[in-house]
Amino acid sequence: MHHIAEYGIAAHWKYKEKGNSNLGEVTGMDDKFTWLRQLLEWQSDLKDATEYLESVKSNLEFDDVYVFTPEGDVMALTHGATPVDFAYRIHSEVGNHCKGAKVNERIVTLDTPLKNGDIVEILTQKNIRPSLDWLNFVKTSTAKNRIRQWYKRSHRDENIDRGRELLEKEMGKNGFESLLKSEPMLSVSKRCNYHNVDDLLAALGYGEITLNLVVNRLRDVVRSQSQIQTVSQELTTTSLQVPNLPSYSQLPSSSPSNSPITGVEGLLYHIAGCCNPIPGEPIIGVVTRTKGISIHQQGCPNTLTVEGERFVPLSWNPNYQQGGRPQTYGVNICIEVLDRVGVLNDILSRLKDNNINVCSAQVKTFPDAPALIELGIEICDREQFERTCAQVKNISDVLTLRRINSK
Repeated sequence: MHHIAEYGIAAHWKYKEKGNSNLGEVTGMDDKFTWLRQLLEWQSDLKDATEYLESVKSNLEFDDVYVFTPEGDVMALTHGATPVDFAYRIHSEVGNHCKGAKVNERIVTLDTPLKNGDIVEILTQKNIRPSLDWLNFVKTSTAKNRIRQWYKRSHRDENIDRGRELLEKEMGKNGFESLLKSEPMLSVSKRCNYHNVDDLLAALGYGEITLNLVVNRLRDVVRSQSQIQTVSQELTTTSLQVPNLPSYSQLPSSSPSNSPITGVEGLLYHIAGCCNPIPGEPIIGVVTRTKGISIHQQGCPNTLTVEGERFVPLSWNPNYQQGGRPQTYGVNICIEVLDRVGVLNDILSRLKDNNINVCSAQVKTFPDAPALIELGIEICDREQFERTCAQVKNISDVLTLRRINSK
């Protein structure tokens, strides 16, 4: 244990020796220790394996720059590194509150490249926060990732709190905490295309969805559960009164269908653009006057005012294939990202890995703010969609991903 502490990859005793006249000289062994420490930092900071490999390759191309703290400690940084990279190398909080820097006792801009032997002092202030502009000049993976993590974490917490406040004002304080943990609230999150209630609250606070939509879908879920309980009681009562009536489980199964949706065989139908249901999601049919049957997600806001006699019970046909290939369905998604070169290419690579075709793409950028990428994609089923979304969200520059309706 003593040997590891003195000579292991985390050892820094070389830089702590007092009275060393050759403090500025770095040996080959010191260089190796520094490189190993950086590898460990990148591995802990980067979730995406591709980005980790890119960081390693980019740092193999250049020689390191060695600079000093005011106390005389040596810091190894990537060639072209700036005072912001130096600040994040010291500590995340130093980087997050960096307001300026001194190099060799002179004030410099934060994008100034550091040189070998520079003595760097970081100036901090409590109310200062990272800027997205820093991503345009920082060189180290550590700095880039901690800037991104700060934006994700800080904005998410603020948006969740704001969403809770909005929903609490509408629903009332009485029983509000129990409501957030209830099954209907989780069901509302799923119907709004969010994985959990916190994601739903964050979207509500950020303005991705409206308060009226959340409240209406919550009421719809509660109403649907009440109707299911009522129908179940009626079926139980009917079967008791008419013993010879066969139960649904005893009915013979229908012959295999050539339609992707069971229940519309031989009829004119179309997928509703307001909710774009995909296999794996519960669906309901609505009889229209001119376009046959409109296929909606169960709980779609556009079905709330439809008369009961116009509904048609439907389900997806799991065995349907079009010409030997699975049927695909259009889905539109909106991705909020930190604006950088190559982020769209990274997202498209994830879609390609999952055999997903992109029908349309639109990128919207804003000054000193995250960019929005809207994609129209073709999905086979809900499982493929959720798996792909999870992989895209793992990209470090992706802040949020949500499903949107057709325009």
